[in-house]
Amino acid sequence: MDNNFVIYLGRQTLEISLLISAPILLTCIVVGVVITLFQAVTSIRDMSLTVAPKLVAVGFVTLFFGSWMLGMLLKFTNEIFGYIQSIGR
Repeated sequence: MDNNFVIYLGRQTLEISLLISAPILLTCIVVGVVITLFQAVTSIRDMSLTVAPKLVAVGFVTLFFGSWMLGMLLKFTNEIFGYIQSIGR
């Protein structure tokens, strides 16, 4: 195992984590901006108005993209365990 391999694994780890978290983070950003605009227009300052829709939206996104996210994690985990197995031989 050399330096290039460690850098490759670190980069892959960061890319996978970014890809897996992107749908949930983008959903939170979009819902947050929409709710903030709604609050600015109506002058409503209730904190529960910002939390509840985000939770519902994140729940739907997790249900929709959950299998894809899990598949990406399993593929990456199998790849890592394959590397560990090849190093052990």
